[in-house]
Amino acid sequence: MSYDKKWTPKDDEIEEEEEEDVSRYQDQKDAILFAIHVSDSMLTIHDGDGDTAMDDMKSKKKKAQKNVSAVRSALECAYSILQSRIISSPNDMMGILLFGTEKTRFKGENDSAGGFAHCYLLMDLDVPDVDGIKELKMLLEDEDQWNDLLVPSEGSISMANVLFGANQIFTTRAPNFSSRKLFIITDDDDPHSDDKALKQSSITRASDLYDLGVQIDPFFISYPGKKAFDPTNFYEDIIYRSQYDDEDTPIATSGTARLQEMVTTIRSKAVPKRTQFSTKLEIGPGLTIGVKGYLMYKKQEKGRSHYIYTGGEKVQIVEGTTTNMAEFTAKVVEKSEIKKAYKFGGEQVVFTDDEMKAMRNFGDPCIRIIGFKRRDSIHFDHNVKPAQFIYPDEKDFVGSTRTFTALHRKLVASAKVGLCWCILRRNTSPSLCALWPSTEETAGGVQTRPAGFFLITLPFADDVRATPEVSPACAPAPLIDAMRSVVKQLHMPAYTPDKYENPSLQWHYRILQAMALDEDVPTVPVDRTLPKFKLIQKYAAAVVEEWAAELERHAGPLRTAAVKSAAGKRVKDEDGDAAPPKKVSRAVTPMGSGEVKAAYGKGQLHKMTVVALRDFLKSKGLDTSGKKADLMDRVEQHFESK
Repeated sequence: MSYDKKWTPKDDEIEEEEEEDVSRYQDQKDAILFAIHVSDSMLTIHDGDGDTAMDDMKSKKKKAQKNVSAVRSALECAYSILQSRIISSPNDMMGILLFGTEKTRFKGENDSAGGFAHCYLLMDLDVPDVDGIKELKMLLEDEDQWNDLLVPSEGSISMANVLFGANQIFTTRAPNFSSRKLFIITDDDDPHSDDKALKQSSITRASDLYDLGVQIDPFFISYPGKKAFDPTNFYEDIIYRSQYDDEDTPIATSGTARLQEMVTTIRSKAVPKRTQFSTKLEIGPGLTIGVKGYLMYKKQEKGRSHYIYTGGEKVQIVEGTTTNMAEFTAKVVEKSEIKKAYKFGGEQVVFTDDEMKAMRNFGDPCIRIIGFKRRDSIHFDHNVKPAQFIYPDEKDFVGSTRTFTALHRKLVASAKVGLCWCILRRNTSPSLCALWPSTEETAGGVQTRPAGFFLITLPFADDVRATPEVSPACAPAPLIDAMRSVVKQLHMPAYTPDKYENPSLQWHYRILQAMALDEDVPTVPVDRTLPKFKLIQKYAAAVVEEWAAELERHAGPLRTAAVKSAAGKRVKDEDGDAAPPKKVSRAVTPMGSGEVKAAYGKGQLHKMTVVALRDFLKSKGLDTSGKKADLMDRVEQHFESK
């Protein structure tokens, strides 16, 4: 179901929308391969971050943190990503390749795999399963297995072989994936400083990966007191950036990367830029460009549950089927026998499938600019559903970016918005939208709003409702001043979504993860959104009590005393049993004929009560016997006979 489906009125769901070509741009699967360098320095535990001032300020926190090697941090990061992906993105593929190890294993081959010497494929690129995650967890917990496997090689490692091996893995395991990423985690900024031939060969292999559509994202490690990692020595030559990728060359992490830092960084890189639709933007006659639409914010929800069959040797997902049956004869009705009809004037007007498609066909999908208006003419309450962000697409229309940029600059300079006639996919009704130009905004060097166009769906006249007239209640000035002190004491910094995960969603995933991996099911959920009551008590208790006293002084005389009533309560009899509550009959106010006539005109007679229909028929001297359907037919016949 489309995300917009929840915003579509039920009356519009006459026919299912045409399925989109998701193979092109939507719901893409990811293939992620971790390439972790195993060397003496990567296996060494390094203390400190190299910042004495920060060490002094956060000494207590650093004592609680356990220093681990870069290889262990990287594997723990991969383990954390695997745990989250197995539930949230079950179709994505992940793999782990260790390079620089004394042992060699590549795609099931043994130590004699000469083509990929010192490369150990710890986990082949595949959909994560429970067994693979358990093996990785065992490696992290078993020191003997750790020491046996993670032994650095005495000889040098060829980065050309590592990149070529990654090429082979992506080609054979994920040939049709449009999103493929290679994360290289290393602390060696110049692996081939004395061999230009190997360096040139590595550049060629990196180019082959780029041609294959694989994006290389290195994660550099540097240590305090040592030479800083310099990407210009080697990695700048193998990192290819597309013209639409605005990411800079990664900066080396100061100190051994903490687990949470590495998880956050890699998760941010692993999120693909998925689009909702891809269509054309008609600026004028003969001037058309290509655009893609993105949903900037989407509520993350729990995955759809499945019915399973456990009676066989293997658990299987049950596939449900739907069968239509006639109401009175219980005969199975085929899909070809079902017709669609509207009730008009008491008759069923039947339409064929071709007629229904013709009625819903308003043309090919497109965004067509029909005019321009001042920016201040668009109000906040005109947003009837989430706005979409559009960006140029050069795939079908070359030069779209240049034209898109010119239109954007012109509308920003003139403080105007475009009015558009939009059909985003076939079999959908057209809508009027505002093409709102947004300018880039940053906070602390991080982009908070991109530059482009927001597509705001505007309401029709039928959607606008008059706001109710409510007289505002104004608090006394002393009460406002007291609350001002409370607000100052409880002032919080800016809200950062990255710091607050959905507690309900994370609790759901945590329980599923524990059950799937045979772990202890947690009993107490972690909710970081709960208020810190102790801090509130410490800093704001006095001013809150002052505000409460001020409220009591102003609102105390207005308090209404509670009246105890025995009505509706059960009275115990002598045997101790509760007597049933006394039934109170309620008088039903009959509806006038005007309301019944109005309901008939709107086709909403089914919403009238049986009592109202009988009162109306009785007032007209008509028969009042029978079921509700019979009463509705008599009311319809009465109005149709006039």
